Amino acid sequence: MKNLVVNFSRQLQEALAIGKAYSFTTAPRSFINVVVSGLGGSGIGGSIVQNYMTDKLAIPFIVNKDYFLPAFVSKDSLVIVCSYSGNTEETIAAMMQALEVGATVMCITSGGKIAQIAAERGLDCILVPGGMPPRACIGYSVTQLLYTLCHFGLTDNSFEAELTASYQYLDANAEQIQQQAADLTAQIIGKLPIIYSAPAWEGVAVRFRQQLNENSKMLCWHAVIPEMNHNELVGWRDDATDKVVILLRNHDDYERTQTRMEINKTVFQKHNATILEIYSTGTGYWEKAFYLIHLTDHISVMLADLRQLDATEVKVIDFLKGELAKN
Repeated sequence: MKNLVVNFSRQLQEALAIGKAYSFTTAPRSFINVVVSGLGGSGIGGSIVQNYMTDKLAIPFIVNKDYFLPAFVSKDSLVIVCSYSGNTEETIAAMMQALEVGATVMCITSGGKIAQIAAERGLDCILVPGGMPPRACIGYSVTQLLYTLCHFGLTDNSFEAELTASYQYLDANAEQIQQQAADLTAQIIGKLPIIYSAPAWEGVAVRFRQQLNENSKMLCWHAVIPEMNHNELVGWRDDATDKVVILLRNHDDYERTQTRMEINKTVFQKHNATILEIYSTGTGYWEKAFYLIHLTDHISVMLADLRQLDATEVKVIDFLKGELAKN
């Protein structure tokens, strides 16, 4: 897993080459909504792209993480199916529902049953390299989602230059990012992480939470500000010496949200929580997003090392799938 994190910029570069080379067979058309269906490491790319598209898309865009699609999905919907393995049972079920109602279905996968169904039905299916943990392939999924949206005129191709700048930025700052990750890891180890962000960066916060779960084998939680100011903040009553608050921040976060974060810090401090603030660097949404993703990915594998755990293994998920296969 460590090597996959270190080589993330190469994955972004390869993902761009795959997207540029792919020839869509489905003709461009208009839609009344967009649904990305995928779970775990295969679905988080959809959540991050959803954040990116919030102020760019005039139609609803949702990310579905279930066996079932919303009732509004119809022949006028674009459904993008994301399953790295191609065998995620929830995603396959949602895919079949999309086909039943006549939605336009696009697939992003490394193979499996989804690639087979796509070939049988004549669906567009962008294939990415296989053989890796899905959570290590976010560069592939994000990039192919953007190429798919671009094909249908739902975004322009400016993301290509932004993603190119992103992997170049990560390469240029690789040593600094790893040192920062090591410094932060030393302050997180032995504590329960609580991750907060502005709403526009919730996908990145969820990504960090999931990486701590899978790579570091740690429980943690996340919430967004201002929403948590209307509920969770009241829960800060007991001593929190065993907790570390991690604020994922951007200098251009909405000013009232930044004010709230500053006030929230006084509450966290009152209860003795460790507070870490991680500001994005770079220019543009994707440079900032991938900087935070890459930095926090490093933290997750460094925590695994300190805990003397294998960041790659997910035996409990394998157990779950084995039990499901019996029924």
